[in-house]
Amino acid sequence: MCASGTTPNAKRDMPLAPPIWQTSAFSYPDLETMEALTAGEVPGYIYARYGLPNHLQLERVLAALEGAEAAVVTASGMSAIAATLFALAGPGQRVVADSHVYRGTRLLLEQDLARFGVRVDFVDCGDRAAVERTLREPARLLWVDTLTNPTLRVRNLAWLSALARAAGALFVVDNTFATPIHCRPLAWGATLVVHSTTKMLGGHHDASGGVVAGPAELIEAIRRQVVRFGGRGGAFDAWLIQRGLVTLPLRVARSSASALALAQRLAAHPTVQRVSYPGLPGHPEHQLAERLFTGGYGAVVAFELAGGEPAVRRFLRALRLVRFAETLGGAITTVVHPATTSHRALAPTERTALGISDGLLRLSVGLEDPEELWVDLEGALVASNR
Repeated sequence: MCASGTTPNAKRDMPLAPPIWQTSAFSYPDLETMEALTAGEVPGYIYARYGLPNHLQLERVLAALEGAEAAVVTASGMSAIAATLFALAGPGQRVVADSHVYRGTRLLLEQDLARFGVRVDFVDCGDRAAVERTLREPARLLWVDTLTNPTLRVRNLAWLSALARAAGALFVVDNTFATPIHCRPLAWGATLVVHSTTKMLGGHHDASGGVVAGPAELIEAIRRQVVRFGGRGGAFDAWLIQRGLVTLPLRVARSSASALALAQRLAAHPTVQRVSYPGLPGHPEHQLAERLFTGGYGAVVAFELAGGEPAVRRFLRALRLVRFAETLGGAITTVVHPATTSHRALAPTERTALGISDGLLRLSVGLEDPEELWVDLEGALVASNR
């Protein structure tokens, strides 16, 4: 498999980049051809919602990156998460999720899956004893993020997978922050891995997508759910994400190295109360991160300003290069204030329990010169303290 997703063959005029199949449907010469396609007797394509060549090419590359048998791509990270949950958990079954799980996943579990008779329980998946107690009762799924958003805690995939397996539960890991460059959850015992390909995998803030990868049998069930939901993205989005994968190792290496350098400087700055980054020796799971990750610790840094929300407002107004935007994982460095964006609906006590203070900021480091980024951040830090 080439990095572009195209497969070498004997043709002399093979394109270096895959074409874009910008169509919503395909035509056939006769009824027999259509019947053979529908029955799966011959390969081919029918309708965009079922999948286009660009989707199939992207699925092959992403499955290979995660070391999976198969993958299915979707219109967004949330569509991948929703299709997985609705395909694999039904009425009367139970889903256990990390209490620090991505906010969008938590809302889906609490507000949607529960309405269809699925029981949902949350537990701090950094607490092994608590997870063991919670899994004594039968569960269909255990769901965690490799790195929690936005607090950057690291989850021990090895013992979580062992606990899930012992309890007869499927173990699903959202690996968006780590990427398969730094961590491959399937190698640590996960059953399935999901990503928002909008983020690091696409990497350019210009496409939306999601993916689920794992055993072919489970992926096929999730694929059918994606089709029923109408959860496929467009051909151009799939093409853009596949193009982004060609430079993924280079981008991830650059962003991770810059993130570590900036985290070190932030930790030494007097206006910064604390920094959460797995690459720092002071991080509570630094030793775990050293075992779990390869080639770096990711592009995202969380840090807290001592002056709380007023300091945050001054900090954001002073930025010139870093963008204030509710996204991450792209070529452009972005920062977001979780207390007034993703977690604004929570009561202050609930945010505090999750480690989200009014002064917490989440920085996603892009591809800019790290020295230029530090000049911008340092100027904003000085402004935040005025």
